[in-house]
Amino acid sequence: MAITAQEVNKLRQMTGAGMMDCKKALVEADGDFDKAIEILRKKGQKLSEKRADRATTEGSVFVRRSQDAAEAVLVTFTCETDFVAKNEDFQALGNEIADAAMSNKPADLDGLKALDMGGQSVQEKVTELLGKIGEKLEVTNYEVLTGERVVSYIHSNGKLGVLVALTGVNGTDVDEAGKDVAMQIAAMNPVAVDKDGVDASVVEKEIEIGKEQARQEGKPEAMLEKIAMGKLNKFYKENTLLSQSFVKDPKQSIQQYLDGVTKGLTVSSFKRVAIG
Repeated sequence: MAITAQEVNKLRQMTGAGMMDCKKALVEADGDFDKAIEILRKKGQKLSEKRADRATTEGSVFVRRSQDAAEAVLVTFTCETDFVAKNEDFQALGNEIADAAMSNKPADLDGLKALDMGGQSVQEKVTELLGKIGEKLEVTNYEVLTGERVVSYIHSNGKLGVLVALTGVNGTDVDEAGKDVAMQIAAMNPVAVDKDGVDASVVEKEIEIGKEQARQEGKPEAMLEKIAMGKLNKFYKENTLLSQSFVKDPKQSIQQYLDGVTKGLTVSSFKRVAIG
């Protein structure tokens, strides 16, 4: 049957697929719009399977914060190329997914992918856009952080995001301080908030490295433990957030900086996610 330009345009408006893809789908479906939409979705699914082994090292971080600033979500939506990361449709869907995550607070990433968005799941929407754009797209991270005050930061390249939860706010506006700390986390990538948060296996490994270094330097066996503990304390200072030197003012630690904003202000937890 003959397919009119108006019908092709109508399907394009409904799906966002290219004109030629819409025309082919309508011809194959004998003008049935529901069948044509299904054909386009199957095309996206087939393309998704074909590109399953491709790496998605580009993309964007999306963040949403609750009105009371006590909770925030972070989502990463990834693709194969920087060109697609800047695509209007890609950005629009990423924002929609972040909105859905904030509204529904699914338990995990699989729960986020299964969320309903206007009759389709998040994953189905991603696959549909994949069919239109032609490269692999993925929702790769979903993080939720709660606290007395949660502040976010997205790096200028859009590929690195941080959430930081502050406690001891004492009625002070701490968003600027929170952003400073989030930028510190982005730049310095600490392993934990403080030494109590460092995984036991990391501590054990650092002690062993310290002992071996001292041994290589010819230090006596009886001194190795003490030397290793000294090296461990240096590790804590350089790699745990509150002990790190503040990048903007290296004369003080992050904890000292926060105390200067309001006494007792500190970080309870943070999330740092990078694409690529």
